[in-house]
Amino acid sequence: LGWLALRRMSRLPPADPRPRLGPPRPPAATALGQRFARPVAEHPGLSGVRPLLDPLEALAARIRLIRAAEASLDLQYYVWRGDIAGTLLLAELLAAARRGVQVRLLLDDNGIAGGPAGLDPLLRALDEHPLIEVRLFNPFVLRRWKPLGYLVDFDRLNRRMHNKALVADGTLAILGGRNIGDEYFGATDGALFADLDALVAGEVVADLAADFARYWQSGSAHAASRILVGIPPWPGARIGTRAAEARARPEARLYAEALADPPEPDPLLDPAGFEWVRCTLVSDDPGKGLGTAGRDDFLDRQLLRVIGQPSRFLGLVSPYFVPTRAGVAAITRLARSGVEVAVLTNGWEANNHRIVHSGYAPHRRALLAAGVRLFEAKRQPRLAPDPAAAAAAPGGRWAPRMWLRSSGSALHAKTFTVDGSRLFIGSFNFDPRSIVHNTELGILIESPRLAGALAAEFAAGFPGAAYRVERRGRDLAWIEADGTEHRTEPGTRARDRLATRCLALLPLDSLL
Repeated sequence: LGWLALRRMSRLPPADPRPRLGPPRPPAATALGQRFARPVAEHPGLSGVRPLLDPLEALAARIRLIRAAEASLDLQYYVWRGDIAGTLLLAELLAAARRGVQVRLLLDDNGIAGGPAGLDPLLRALDEHPLIEVRLFNPFVLRRWKPLGYLVDFDRLNRRMHNKALVADGTLAILGGRNIGDEYFGATDGALFADLDALVAGEVVADLAADFARYWQSGSAHAASRILVGIPPWPGARIGTRAAEARARPEARLYAEALADPPEPDPLLDPAGFEWVRCTLVSDDPGKGLGTAGRDDFLDRQLLRVIGQPSRFLGLVSPYFVPTRAGVAAITRLARSGVEVAVLTNGWEANNHRIVHSGYAPHRRALLAAGVRLFEAKRQPRLAPDPAAAAAAPGGRWAPRMWLRSSGSALHAKTFTVDGSRLFIGSFNFDPRSIVHNTELGILIESPRLAGALAAEFAAGFPGAAYRVERRGRDLAWIEADGTEHRTEPGTRARDRLATRCLALLPLDSLL
């Protein structure tokens, strides 16, 4: 009886009616649209790209896009925290709506704290504004005890929207690996994440806007007002109070520059700061969230069709690298065909999901035996960014070594370079969850400049930021930039290594 009652309480309401807010107005008349009209016309078929490596610059870009918007803001995110960054950005969205901007916010329901003590009351308040609509992807009906929902609807709730994107006035967009939370922007005492986004303009923005629309109208996107039933909304004044309290917290001092009004014209939104290249958007069918998407439409196969066969070099950066036996076999064939393959992933000490390490560690010997070069990111101390070091690094500010060294403790970027000419930036991890269960989003950028910067970092070995892993007979060695060798995995104790070996024996790969 208890099981039946739980199933009844967890049942989704009937399919939503059409979304309350429709497509945004054309961007031509907006200030952003006018600013980028000429460079877009001068680069037909191309997209402007500006990588966002520094976490504070990435926050500043989001704030400035929201403040610059005059017609529309479309946002979709996997994680949205109720911390300083999350609260301030929600307050910025409310301010945008109050000046007449249409705001559509699509959040994966697994990535927000539910219940009256979580974000639910704030989201209800935003959704009540006539120019804001909030929708939840694959939502949990039980708000206070979300995990119970997995017990009765695991197949659906195990499929999450991992996409991260923001589109302003149909003109500029940000997409990549960053969620919304202090750990992604550098203001927390806990784990920080070294990540990578791209600020884009031009043709790829229209593709991204169309992709957002199909997610917005998909069968997995439910109106927040129909899910958050019984959650009393906050008064609008309380949102302002909550934002003021967030600004007053000591950690928010790190955000002072990002929150400040920029000089005019805003250098971050200057078309001259973009590289105009060919870009291809790749995105999972939102039907993947309901298990109805065709396998050929999954993002990994889209990437294979777009990229083709690497001829010289493939460098992968993935925080959660779970290659599986099939993946190891494919990488081995590629390496033995003469293609240089290198991988950067989190070491055990830097991985914030230690169980995922058990899906990677058993494959290291096979990968090394095939000639694959392996690098494992160290857990980094918190250091202030060094602009001089960034300028001197290969590829200028785009060098990944810089974001590993300056942004905190753990790698979170998802990127790869192919033959020194193409670079991928997105949400896709090289693991079974990204391939099979989650929806993902990214762009393939045809830029020797950007791709070459990442290839140069692989060639240099990420000195000071990662260990180089090598075989020593039947054992492994973790080698520092100065040649120091560790014959046991850095940061681990005997019980950690035993736990990793035991977990590796379980059939968990598909869940990692």
